Amino acid sequence: MKVRTETLCSFSLLVVAVATSGCGYNQQARFQMSFLPPAPRGAALAPELPDPPPVQHNLYLGADIPAVILLNPQIMQRRTQGDTTIQTALRRFQAGKRSYQAGDVANARREFDRAIDLMLEASDQGLIDRQLFERQLDEMVDNIHRYDLADLGAAAEVDQGKFEKVPLEDILQMTFPVDPKLKDKVREQVAATTSQLPLSVNDAVLSYINYFSNRGHKTLLAGLQRSGRYRPMIHRILDEEGIPQEIIHLAQAESGFIPRAVSRKAAGGMWQFLKWRGNEYGLKQTAYTDDRMDPEKATRAAARHLRDLYHQFGDWYLAIAAYNCGPVNVEKAVERTGYADFWELRSRGALPAETTNYVPIILAMTIMEKNAAEYGIEGFQLDPPLVYDTVETTAPTSLTLVADILDLPFAELAALNPASLRGMVPADFSLHVPKGNGNPLVAALQLIPANHLDAWRMHRVGPGETLAAIGKRYGVMPASIVSVNRLESAQAAEGDRLLIPAVQRVQPPVAKKTVSASARRKGTTRGKAAATASARPPARKAPVVVARNTGN
Repeated sequence: MKVRTETLCSFSLLVVAVATSGCGYNQQARFQMSFLPPAPRGAALAPELPDPPPVQHNLYLGADIPAVILLNPQIMQRRTQGDTTIQTALRRFQAGKRSYQAGDVANARREFDRAIDLMLEASDQGLIDRQLFERQLDEMVDNIHRYDLADLGAAAEVDQGKFEKVPLEDILQMTFPVDPKLKDKVREQVAATTSQLPLSVNDAVLSYINYFSNRGHKTLLAGLQRSGRYRPMIHRILDEEGIPQEIIHLAQAESGFIPRAVSRKAAGGMWQFLKWRGNEYGLKQTAYTDDRMDPEKATRAAARHLRDLYHQFGDWYLAIAAYNCGPVNVEKAVERTGYADFWELRSRGALPAETTNYVPIILAMTIMEKNAAEYGIEGFQLDPPLVYDTVETTAPTSLTLVADILDLPFAELAALNPASLRGMVPADFSLHVPKGNGNPLVAALQLIPANHLDAWRMHRVGPGETLAAIGKRYGVMPASIVSVNRLESAQAAEGDRLLIPAVQRVQPPVAKKTVSASARRKGTTRGKAAATASARPPARKAPVVVARNTGN
């Protein structure tokens, strides 16, 4: 087990001038979608729940085989491997719908996930009509997300809190009036402003400056306040990856610096990665974790993705647009119009409506922060930077046990580890704990058998507590507590810290269904084995403790 120290220095709100440089690699552009984290425990389907709102007829989603293919034998004959894969994906999607309607939420999720995976595979296998495919894929994701919001868990509470709505998602489709008084004022401000990101002033940008100066002012301030927790870390990583410091406002536009933000399009985390895109940049998911929700890992991935997009398009506005709608959409817009200029593409309606407002929002936020005194945000109190130690786990570990060991409220530990979805982290997970607690935690975890780190608890004996009372609380025999802690008698003194050999493990949520007899037998055997396990830890490598200061 390793521990390293992360120190995040406090930064001023307006410190953004760092030289930009960097290299990257061109990446083949694809337009693909993904899905949301698994549903929370107990997410069951109510029989009377109506279907999600109907959507327009869709050639791919309305039947197993698109009508256009059925009516054209020549197309049927020259159908590509990708189109064949799409048909398999459609069958899995329909199977997911049937499972959903039957109340089998777990199987519905598996079928929907597989349907999306197959669609993404099809995109690399050759298609008759790629534009049609991209539209159908987008609609499939929208359909699945409607089910997700209803019952599969996208908007449901998990052990460590809720997935939160993206603050600015709704205004991306809106337009706002322009205050004529702002035009000359903002142009003068921009002319006197130093910025690594080019700044433009036009009606689109001015309309959002007007919005954030008035109705959206509270939303702007809330995001700025939260940014204080992550600002030093984000500035450091942007600098290391050669990205303009002003790109920090992309995270504000995406999520308002909310680590567990989830959008209607199934994007997640502070930088709003779709699952498949996050995977490309090392953001992985397990039954218990989602790296997209980890602020530091997601920031690194976002910086590298933006660097690749900039090298692909050679323009920061196009790179930012591609981050929002996908590089394929931007490529095709350029091909159709012959213009590799964001504002020209915007004026011609060549980009999605959301993307046409996305870039102006980021520019508006940048201009306002760089001229904070003019917009009532100078000296605004930011949240203090998060400062923590990082412990690399060596086995699946319960966050409840870690909170027990550190005498820490579970909510505080959970807030430091938003990538942990259900109170459990796997081996080789970068676990954040309050600064100064890394080494004590490593020492304490070494006293617990590695195969019990996901279940055991630690208890501080209170006034008048007996082992019998403690055992009853955790469902453990007092004799087991005596054995595990090598007590000389069945007595415990107030203030003692006792290991509790609990047997119940945190499990990923599943739909309620009948459990087979063989599964019940296996579960019983596993429980008995855990209850009678020796307190002596199995042989394992000695932990390595590494101190690393990554402050700015």
